[in-house]
Amino acid sequence: MATELKTQLLKLLREDEEFRYAVAGLIGLEDLRSSVKSLTDAIDRLAERVDKLAEAQKLTEDRLNKLTERVDKLTEQVDKLTERVNRLAEAQKLTEDRLNKLTERVDKLTERVDKLTERVDRLAEAQLRTEEHVKQLAVTVSNLAREVGRLSDVIGFGLEDVAKVVVPGWLYRHERIEVELERRFVYVDGESIEVNLYGDGRRNGEAVIVVGECKSRICEREVREFAEKLEKLAKVFQGRRVYTFMFGFLIHPSAEWKARERGITLIASYMR
Repeated sequence: MATELKTQLLKLLREDEEFRYAVAGLIGLEDLRSSVKSLTDAIDRLAERVDKLAEAQKLTEDRLNKLTERVDKLTEQVDKLTERVNRLAEAQKLTEDRLNKLTERVDKLTERVDKLTERVDRLAEAQLRTEEHVKQLAVTVSNLAREVGRLSDVIGFGLEDVAKVVVPGWLYRHERIEVELERRFVYVDGESIEVNLYGDGRRNGEAVIVVGECKSRICEREVREFAEKLEKLAKVFQGRRVYTFMFGFLIHPSAEWKARERGITLIASYMR
């Protein structure tokens, strides 16, 4: 059946021109419809893609705007950073200038230190030589001290003899004290204290103890040492009148104020 229908259709297409055009038209219209539908579908798909592209474009523009804003901020930050870098560059230049000047000063100071070190080395050498001289001088002074000590003992005894003769008359003329002087040892708390010139005298009828010290040269130190001796003797002389003095060939000015402070009278051999 299908074969006969196909045979008839083919025959009509060969023999009937109008039928042939009609068939061709129908075929072309279907093709056109099919093409239009395909085109419509393609256009719909393209429109959908365009919509998506539009959305993507909007997102891109939003992102681009935000990126532009960020770039503007970054640009502002870079400008500020550039300004800071410029200031830092200027400060660095100033620092380098100061560093160069400081380096120059340090170099000069180093040179001075080197010279000073050289001088100190020379001084150290000189000090060593001085120490040697001082050692030698110390030995000499020590020997001299021993000689002076022996001489002082001799002079001391001679001065003491002079004092025994001169001082009683001076005391009578200036202090109205009558006394004879002698060397005496006084015991205080088991300690024996030597007194160069000691005497039990009288002043205007009242008893007075006279205590004196002989020194060829009387300075502040001698007065201080005699005052310390008197402090020890005070335990023995409690409640009694005591007159204290020092007798010598020479009285140094430094001894005068110290003697006045301690109530000690200073008598020189040349005083009358």
